[in-house]
Amino acid sequence: MADSPLFQALHMEMTHALCAEREKGLSALEGVGFRVGQGLSERLTKETPSFKGELDVLKFLCKDLWIAVFKKQGTYVLQDNQFLLLSQLSNGKQYLEEAPKFLAFTCGLVKGALSNLGFDSTVTAEVPVMPCSKFQVVIQKS
Repeated sequence: MADSPLFQALHMEMTHALCAEREKGLSALEGVGFRVGQGLSERLTKETPSFKGELDVLKFLCKDLWIAVFKKQGTYVLQDNQFLLLSQLSNGKQYLEEAPKFLAFTCGLVKGALSNLGFDSTVTAEVPVMPCSKFQVVIQKS
């Protein structure tokens, strides 16, 4: 993926531009992430045999996709205690309200990657404390 400071700056500007209207903005931001996730998973799995099950897909998300985007490995819970896209914000409680808009792109990214792999999913995120984030991925059975 892009150089980390450039990616952070792009994400910050994209978030501010798209989230002028809160609900429409979150949906648009998630849509951008969805498309990026589809493209990344297509590129990262080009020479990989198809996944046998959900565990293989989760390994792909935590190892290949998360490393490609955030330069570090995720865990199966997808909890990130120093989430790159929140690290520029203050640790104060006043920013917890604003935090979800900085997670919408990544939710879309994961959902798009799973969609490209043939899995329907629901991806939600929460910020218990800044800059920690937790992503919950529910893969629907086909």
